[in-house]
Amino acid sequence: MKFDEILKGREAEGREKHVPTIEIGKGRGEGDVDVVRVVVGKDVPHPNTVEHHIAWVELYGVKKDGQVVDLGRTDFAPGYTNPNARFQVPAPEFKAFCALAYCNIHGVWENCVEL
Repeated sequence: MKFDEILKGREAEGREKHVPTIEIGKGRGEGDVDVVRVVVGKDVPHPNTVEHHIAWVELYGVKKDGQVVDLGRTDFAPGYTNPNARFQVPAPEFKAFCALAYCNIHGVWENCVEL
């Protein structure tokens, strides 16, 4: 089995929204650094109970030379936090961002945006 066989994207989306949305805010962070925001359930909220929740999101950047950089991970407590994470990143150094989100019932979901 290959890792890409377990990742799910928009084509597998069901009733709840699992696909992480990636938004880039130019110069919105501290010291005018760009902010990359990863949100799960932006349009339709994902359940947030102990039984069914988004446990974490991760953000990766693809630099212009093709190098992949792990930009961070945010864990969420079921029932208390919404799956919404902000990462301060120098966006002009990257050609794409990819995010992963883990639902404790439905597995790992992915999304990428090219700049």
